[in-house]
Order: sequence, then C-alpha cells, then structure tokens
Amino acid sequence: MGRYGLYWSKIASLSRMTLLPTAQYTGHFRHSLDDKNRITIPSAWRSAHGKEDVFLATPHPDGFIAVLPPAEVEKLREKIAAIALSDGAGQDFVARFFAQTLSLWFDKSGRMSLTPELLAHSEITKDAVLVGTLTKFHIYSPARWDKTSERTSGENFGDLMSRLGI
Repeated sequence: MGRYGLYWSKIASLSRMTLLPTAQYTGHFRHSLDDKNRITIPSAWRSAHGKEDVFLATPHPDGFIAVLPPAEVEKLREKIAAIALSDGAGQDFVARFFAQTLSLWFDKSGRMSLTPELLAHSEITKDAVLVGTLTKFHIYSPARWDKTSERTSGENFGDLMSRLGI
C-alpha cells in the first residue's frame, strides 16, 4: 500500500470511530444460552461497537461475570501497566486475575461465547440476566440477580444513592 493508501486507510478508520456512539449499558435483559454457551448481547449495547472490538469478561467476587468494554479495558490496562515488575504481590494478583479473564467479541449474530468456568462461577446453567451499569455490564444467574435486586430495593435504594452521591 502506498503512502496515500495508508493515509486514507487511517482516515477511514478514524471516521468510523467518530461515527460510533458512546456505549451506554442500561437496562436488564433475560436471555438463554445456546448449546455452545453463547449469549446474545442486546442490540442497543452492540450498536456502539465495531466488529473488531474486544471485551474482557472476568468472574466477579460477588458471583457474577463482569464484562468490560474496550474503553474500560483501556483504563484497566493503564492501572496494570503502573504495577511495578518488582511488586511481587501485585504481579501475583495480575497473574491470577488474568488467568481467569476471557477476551470476548461479538459474532455475526451478536453473541458472545462464555467458558464453562465463568458459567460455573456465576452459577449460570441455561438462563442469564444481563444488567447494564452504564460503563460496563454484568451477567448474573436469575437467582443471583433476584437476590441483588432485592437487597438494593425500597428504602435501601435511596440510602445507596445518597452514599454514592447520585
């Protein structure tokens, strides 16, 4: 590719990036896994991403799967890069964290494949609840989502909003 071909390729790439809206993950959706452990991601969430975007899925200590989109992955990358190689405990954490983390992307039908380990961690067997948290999303088992929803409802909801300054 000549000098101008590379230039126009970069311009086209930048144009595509500026045309995509900022991702906002809101709402909750119930979906079933297919026989290959793929789950359909809501089209509203996919619309802000290109087919080459890579997400990270990691088991959260509270028993769900946290899915980080590219913007959140970049923030995480900066934090990880700041951990000194000589920080043994930090490096141990990074190794353990990323040993459990999975890179994900959308297939042509808007699905992501989940590993048996992530599904076991979150106790998802067939049905799942996808919950938006504005900048990322979580995947819960229906039972775990019901417990979380119950725990944060009613008067607790207002108290939590106050505590978070919302």
